[in-house]
Amino acid sequence: ASFDDDRKKVLIWGAGPPGVALLEALRRSGDSLPVGFLDDQPSLWGQSLSGIKVYKPEKLDKLISRDGVKEVLLAIPESHRRERRSIIARLEPHAVRVKTLPSMEDIASGRVAVSDLRPIDVIDLLGRDPVPPDPRLLARNITGKSVMVTGAGGSIGSELTRQIVRQKPASLVLLEQSEVALYEIGTEITDLVDKLPLTERPQVISTLGSVLDGALLRDVIARHGVQTIYHAAAYKHVPIVEHNTAAGIMNNTFGTRTLAAVAREQRVERVVLISTDKAVRPTNIMGASKRLAELILQAHADDPGAVTVFTAVRFGNVLDSSGSVVRRFRKQIAEGGPVTVTHPDVIRYFMSIPEAAELVLQAGAMAAGGDVFSLDMGEPVKIDALARSMIRLMGLEVQDETAPDGDIAISYIGLRPGEKLYEELLIGGETIMTEHPRIVRSKEPHLSSAVLERELTLLEAALSPLDVSAVHKILLRTVEGYHPETRHLDREPGMPPISRTVH
Repeated sequence: ASFDDDRKKVLIWGAGPPGVALLEALRRSGDSLPVGFLDDQPSLWGQSLSGIKVYKPEKLDKLISRDGVKEVLLAIPESHRRERRSIIARLEPHAVRVKTLPSMEDIASGRVAVSDLRPIDVIDLLGRDPVPPDPRLLARNITGKSVMVTGAGGSIGSELTRQIVRQKPASLVLLEQSEVALYEIGTEITDLVDKLPLTERPQVISTLGSVLDGALLRDVIARHGVQTIYHAAAYKHVPIVEHNTAAGIMNNTFGTRTLAAVAREQRVERVVLISTDKAVRPTNIMGASKRLAELILQAHADDPGAVTVFTAVRFGNVLDSSGSVVRRFRKQIAEGGPVTVTHPDVIRYFMSIPEAAELVLQAGAMAAGGDVFSLDMGEPVKIDALARSMIRLMGLEVQDETAPDGDIAISYIGLRPGEKLYEELLIGGETIMTEHPRIVRSKEPHLSSAVLERELTLLEAALSPLDVSAVHKILLRTVEGYHPETRHLDREPGMPPISRTVH
């Protein structure tokens, strides 16, 4: 190839069959000029594949400076997450854009065009090798049953519905209070169902409404004979709930109280609450409202008269959900920066949405009643490092003291109200391993039904009209470890803390 060719110079990492297939696709498209393969296999170094030389990875710098390489394309299967992560880490310091393909199997069969190359995504940085799900656990509460998902149009709710359809329920009720979200998930699920054999098609019922509407819940659960409920409906954005206390607590806490009471009365077999690591020693209203939701289910589970199995599954941030830091960073980088990070030391745990949903279905199937499950979120991630990686992997340079002429600056904007530097998943007490390596069961102290009901009655009265001081006093008494931001509250102590029982 002539090097005065003005096409974009690219290297392909991976000289196996997928790499050769990618080379052929690049040649067909004619937009890029492949100048070499990189591969860790010494036996390939110096060889020529389809007229293109294979280099050892250490030659990358030289190839960038000599040939003006602008992009490195990964031809490594997505299933090899660890290997891909290590390659991405090695590429990060170099001024190249890194791209990958959605699926190497597709390119090998000619189904994927070069236009399908995508920038390295955060899932490539943070994704871990999946643990294959246990098919018995996935099917246990779904196959042949009538299932309801609340908040079905949200990030987690919608993925739960996709995975539930694969497990062949008899019927699936989608409950959602946003009309546009209900329309979108309803359309998507109907399309999925239409592809199934006639005998395996569940009835899909799209229901517009709130978990606070007890009459609606009773009608839907009774009419469709709902047996399993995944309760994902919640307001989750910490700053929004912090400034909309009444709406947040009504939806997250009292919505759960209404749903749990109706489910129990209708003898629903199982209710699984989607909870959050922010419910552990919460510093904000959102976390406290979700801990109260857990306490409601634990109190129901304690009652010997209840046939319903109530359980909660806690996990941390999911990648690429609405409002996620990853989406925000991607948009900020595309707009030329700055990328806004709350604090240089802030740490979060991340999990992909499909993995979280798969683990929720399996944890829910293991529940005996009153359990709180926590998902193993993997390694903690420094958000500042994540921002820097995302900038570099777009082929851009971080602008800072060492590189004043860099492309994208990082701006530290301070922790938002109610935000912690790091999250925890367990309140304390014992943790017990389960049959799944990424799911632990914790036994945690909780309140008796009578005490909890008394406090919830007081809380409801304090929400309308809103009495912020009274709300905080009740939360300080009822939510263990609640330690709100002091800058916008009256921290006057209320009654002494309440005694708790452990399952």
